[in-house]
Formats: sequence, structure tokens, C-alpha cells
Amino acid sequence: MMSTTESAKVPLRKSIGLPLLVLASGQLVISLDYNIVYVALPDIGAGLGFSDHDLQWVVSAYVVATGGFLLLGGRAADLLGRRRMFVVAALLYAGSSLVGGLAPTPGVLVAVRAVQGIGGSLLFPATLSLITTLYDEGPDRNRALAVWGAAGAGGLCLGSLLGGVLVEAFGWPSVFFVNVPVAGALAVAGRLLFPADGPWDRSRHFDVAGALTATGGITLLVFLLVQAPAEGWDTPAALASAVLSVCLLTLFAVVERRSRDPLVPARLFAHRGLLAAMGVTALFSATFSSVPYFLTLYFQTVHGYRAVATGLAFLVPAVVVAVGTQAGERAVSAFGMRRMLVGGMTSGAAGAAALGLALTSDGSYPSLLPGIVLLGLGQGAAWTGMWIAASAGVAPGDQGVASGLASTTLQVGGAVGLAVLVALAGGVGQNASGPGLLDGIRTAVFAIAGGIGCGALALLALRGVTGTSP
Repeated sequence: MMSTTESAKVPLRKSIGLPLLVLASGQLVISLDYNIVYVALPDIGAGLGFSDHDLQWVVSAYVVATGGFLLLGGRAADLLGRRRMFVVAALLYAGSSLVGGLAPTPGVLVAVRAVQGIGGSLLFPATLSLITTLYDEGPDRNRALAVWGAAGAGGLCLGSLLGGVLVEAFGWPSVFFVNVPVAGALAVAGRLLFPADGPWDRSRHFDVAGALTATGGITLLVFLLVQAPAEGWDTPAALASAVLSVCLLTLFAVVERRSRDPLVPARLFAHRGLLAAMGVTALFSATFSSVPYFLTLYFQTVHGYRAVATGLAFLVPAVVVAVGTQAGERAVSAFGMRRMLVGGMTSGAAGAAALGLALTSDGSYPSLLPGIVLLGLGQGAAWTGMWIAASAGVAPGDQGVASGLASTTLQVGGAVGLAVLVALAGGVGQNASGPGLLDGIRTAVFAIAGGIGCGALALLALRGVTGTSP
């Protein structure tokens, strides 16, 4: 008998653009929601009375919750239904954003950001697994992933620009209220456009013990990686988080070995393409995704850009990354997965090196463009390629958890990478100043170039691991 997903593919092909538009909009919301609060932080701090120490948790609460719950979100999409989880996640975004705009105290807003992070951990794997099951492996899926990736690039830029415009025109609550109609519309569109999930398969059980231990262990790990670089690795909170994280993740491994229906099936760890893709996502987030942090410091602290001007400065990088996602999809068909990833990462390494050389105290924005273009093209191509690799050859019933595994390494890699880069840069941050600031930024960008270059060399050594030519 034909499955629900299989039977839905024929009608969906006639209107491929509309379902893909909704899925791409889901990715846009995720990337937008991550970035839009950055330019609003000073106003949020003043409006709600945040202390300087606690204001970082407006961002960190989202990062920690998203990283901790991604694996659970991925398996929930497989077992409970991808359309169900997409709709639930979009409604969670809409509701929490409404509460966030009305938040009366710092504690409420931090809690809201954690709930938004959980929404992201449900929406991301649901969106990605819908793409990988609605569109056949090969050109159709590659094209869909390229469009989805371009939407994410748009959100990275639009978040900074839209956040600056909204804060200056309507105040900080507007950065939360803007999500409400968008996320609500996504929930309705997902309910109408995506094929029904069908009845739950009662023969498959949800691994509650595995879910609790994995979520707790990963959440504490991300918390440690976010908090320790600023507060110190030898503080009681950091030490307790490290010990508890190791204990819970060890317990998770024991539970998974004994579970009849594990949260993460062992067969996935024998899938070399998925494992390689997880390594690429971690490196990608540690390097490519850390560049905006240091560019923001360069624009605002070294050159004194205001919020809207900083958002405008990220327009070119976002457009170039979006172009790179489309070029990456075509390059996979022409040259194969491994060659495309190596080429994209080589371009990214060269671009980061050129960008580092152009970061000077009296440098103009046009002088940054050669590095930005090379870096952005490589970033877009690698983004598309690594998700194609993560889904290739994975059974439809495991697409959600495979997406959760790859996106979890994306989050953890980003936290580790940024912590290491900030340390290499001498601890530069939003309050940094003085002659050492620019040197620190340049050091971090050159380290990013080296990291991407090492990744390209590693992929050259892993012939045949990251997939084959379509």
C-alpha cells in the first residue's frame, strides 16, 4: 500500500512552489527570530531594567533551548507527524512572541525567549524533514533545499535591518509582535497545504528516558558553552553543568543501547554520509556563522555604525549567500557532493583571509567586498550541500531525527566555535574598546579562514564519504 507521503507527492508536484514557499518561510522565521533582537538589546535593557550581566540571556535563552531540544524535535517529527509538529511549532512561535511583546519583567522575557527556542527546535527539523520527504532525492530535493537555504540567508540580513527599523519607529516590543501574524499564517498554511500525517503508529514507542537524558545533557552542554567563556570555566555553575552534562549524556548512551525503539537508532551512526555531514555542520557553524559577530563589532565599535546602518551593511553578504545557495545546488549536479563542498569551503577560506586583510581602522566598506563575496558564495554553497548530504540515503522514517542530529551539531559547533574565537581574539565583545579591539577581530577572522581551509582539506581526505554524484 502506498504511504501517505508517497501518495501526496503527485498532487504536490503540480503546485511545488506554494508548499516550498511555506517551508522556506518557516526557515526565514527561525533565522529572523534569532537575529532580530540583537539591535533591540539596549532598548530592551533600558525598558525592562535588565542588568548588564543578565541582558545576554535575551539571546542565550533562545540558543540554549534551541540546541537542547533539537534532537527531541527531530524524533517528534518522525513519530508524531511532520505536519503536526510544523503547525504546533508555528503556533508556539506566535503565542510566545505575543507574550514577549507584552512582557512586564526581565524574567518573563527570558522565559519567552526559551519558549521561542523550543519552538525553533521543533520547527527546524519538521521543516527540513518535510522537504526531504516531500521532494525526491536528487534535483528536486536539491532545488528545494537551495530555496530553503536562501530564505535562511535572507533572515540573517532582514533580522538586523528589520530590527533596527522597528526599534527606531515603534520601540522594542515590535520585534516580537512582528512574528505573531507571520507565524500564525505559517500554521494555517501548513495545515492546509501539507499532506495529513495519518494515524499514529502505535507499534512505535516514544523513548521518554532517552528524550529526557538527551535533552537535559545537550541543554546543559550548550549552557556551559554559552556561559563559561564570559563567567569563567571554574565557576560552580560551569563545573556543575559540565558534570551533569557528562552524566546525562552517558546515561543517554546506556538507555539507547537498551531501548526497544531508541530516540536515535544505532543504524544512523553507521551512516557515514550523515556522520560526515554532522562534522561539516559543526565546522560551518563554528566558522562561517561566527563571522557576523565580528563584523558587527567592526561596523559598530570600530566605525561607529548605528543599528540601521549595520543592517544595511549586511545586505550584500545576505544577497551573496543566497546566490551561493543556488550555485551550490547546481554544482552538486555538475560536480558531485564532495567536490562542491570542497570548492565552497575553499572559496570561503579565501574570502575570510581577504576580509581579514581588509579590516583596517580607516578601511572603506567597498574594500571589504571582495572578501565578502568569496566568503558568502562559499557559505551559501556549503549550507546547501551539507543539508543535501545529511538527508541523502536516510530512510523517510528517520529523516526527522537525522535533521535533528545535524542541526544539534550545528548549534553545539557554533557555541564552541564562538567561544574559542572570542578567546583567540583576546575576549573582544560588545563593550570592548581600545587599540586591541581591531587586532582581536582580525585574529578571529584569520582563524576562521584557517578553520574553513582545514575543513576543505579534511573533506579531500574523505573521498566517497559525503555522498556521491546524483
